[in-house]
Amino acid sequence: MDCGIAIPSIIYHLSSIIGFHMSEFRRDPIMGRWSIIETTNPLGPGGFDVVPHAPGAGNACPFCEGNEGMTPPERYAIRPTGTAPNSPGWTLRVVTNKFPALTSEGELDHRRIGLFDLYNGVGAHEVIIDTPDHHRQMADLTPEEFTRSITAFQARSLDLRRDPRLKYTLLFKNYGFSAGASLEHMHTQLIALPIVPKRVQEELRGSKRYFERTQRCPYCDMLDQDLKERERIICQNASFMAICPFASGMPFELWVLPKVHQSDFAKITEQGIADLGQILKESLLRIRTALSDPAYNFIIHTAPIEPQERKEYHWHLELVPKLTNSACSAI
Repeated sequence: MDCGIAIPSIIYHLSSIIGFHMSEFRRDPIMGRWSIIETTNPLGPGGFDVVPHAPGAGNACPFCEGNEGMTPPERYAIRPTGTAPNSPGWTLRVVTNKFPALTSEGELDHRRIGLFDLYNGVGAHEVIIDTPDHHRQMADLTPEEFTRSITAFQARSLDLRRDPRLKYTLLFKNYGFSAGASLEHMHTQLIALPIVPKRVQEELRGSKRYFERTQRCPYCDMLDQDLKERERIICQNASFMAICPFASGMPFELWVLPKVHQSDFAKITEQGIADLGQILKESLLRIRTALSDPAYNFIIHTAPIEPQERKEYHWHLELVPKLTNSACSAI
């Protein structure tokens, strides 16, 4: 049993030891980890110091329109007919990261050194530049622009999985300097990996254990319970629900899940793309308004690249505002 206990500052803070204090241990039904949740006097939206975002790059920004020569050649773009690749006029571009964590060249070459396993750094690392406008952020996008971005996420995921060496596609966004963004201009990153990340492996194992006991997907059961209790729902539409997870690991953590069971993000439908854009925009606007535009990370958790649907697993998007610098994340 994994007994790691997450302790973000909203959940347990020193001021709470003065006077009467009530908290709860809450178990994450997927990962099996425990969080200590402050229930008597949790910090509200005004209880955090929001770190300023990274300064603008001005004319030196490689993601701005007119600076296409500052990036590697585009691998995918949405642009008017008649405009040349790697020239102005685009509304969305996808390029290889100029300083990639992984490269498609070479072989995996699995080998061992004593008790250690290693592979070559084979994979893909791409940047989705969601808009040519340097000053807009994801919460500012129109429904049509959200559709373009999410369609690009899907298209690149499907294209990269044709490489048989790759096992997983990781889609994530870092907004703000304290969340890891090195450039202010809005962008999303996609990393295709020859392995399945540890966190996803843990989710798959936890989901499988639950399914073997109940013959049901734990995420579907989570959605059903949240619909009945109506305590943790942030917003919803025909295809998706945004919730605060019962055993949140960080302050104001938010998950977006499809209402109909689906394990692979890349199989999202056209209607699903539109509905995901709508609920993601609403969620981001709520976070911006309530928390004074904090830095945040979001990541899409999806099943590994494989032909079959997983009955026990449910893809979802996890969005975590960067509000604390935890000295200890587990004991």
